[in-house]
Amino acid sequence: MKRKIIRIDEDKCTGCGDCIPNCPEGAIQLIDSKARLISDLFCDGLGACLGHCPENAIEIEEREAEPYDEAKVMLNIIKQGPNVVRAHLDHLRDHGETELLQHAMAVLEKHGERQPAARPSGCPGSRTVTLQRPARSQAAPVEESPSQLTHWPVQLHLISPRAPHFSDSDFLLAADCVAYAIGDFHRAYLAGRTLAIACPKLDSGQEVYAAKLRALMENAGVRSISVMIMEVPCCMGLFRMVQQVAAESARRPPISCKIVSIRGEVLREVTV
Repeated sequence: MKRKIIRIDEDKCTGCGDCIPNCPEGAIQLIDSKARLISDLFCDGLGACLGHCPENAIEIEEREAEPYDEAKVMLNIIKQGPNVVRAHLDHLRDHGETELLQHAMAVLEKHGERQPAARPSGCPGSRTVTLQRPARSQAAPVEESPSQLTHWPVQLHLISPRAPHFSDSDFLLAADCVAYAIGDFHRAYLAGRTLAIACPKLDSGQEVYAAKLRALMENAGVRSISVMIMEVPCCMGLFRMVQQVAAESARRPPISCKIVSIRGEVLREVTV
């Protein structure tokens, strides 16, 4: 039978990772600095990832597809090297495909291939990491740090761009996790700014976000837009959304983006 499935042009792919959070099935992972289709099994061919590739490196192709055969898939994956093999095995574990995982490991054994050690899999943004912090003395005084929040609500779905506090303001759009990663977020980054928060991976209805951002630029006349996102690939979608809306807007305020590590450090800043 013929079915549609994605094809990734490795020559065009820059490894930006924008396609990964936009593949609901989790069929794409970043391996060896390239986006790769881990398994045909989890690609439905609907192309949810296409519009999120800035290099147009992904396309839909229609080809003959036999009923899924893990042995045949593994023979193809083995050719791509141990990192791709490991990612495929982890992918099967993530989806609870125990029987297919057993078939895959049997193929590896039959062909004399060593099973790679499992690594944390899935989106880097959901990978479990334990952060070591210096212990705080219970006797140490707790310094008060007053809130710098000047309005409510702050979730991007809920704000009204017509609210008077946004007019001619310096606007901060922060990914949901940022304020939890940065201990001094209010004083260092929120003071003097209006705020909205959003998650580019988990939030639905993001076309509403684009409309609200355009209204903030064109109608509210915000003076500047500061974006703060986490270092994980899925967060970059928030910054790209702001860039795309600005490119199509009749008015474009200065835009900057700070990328924050999971340890709360600002890794770099980009100004456009």
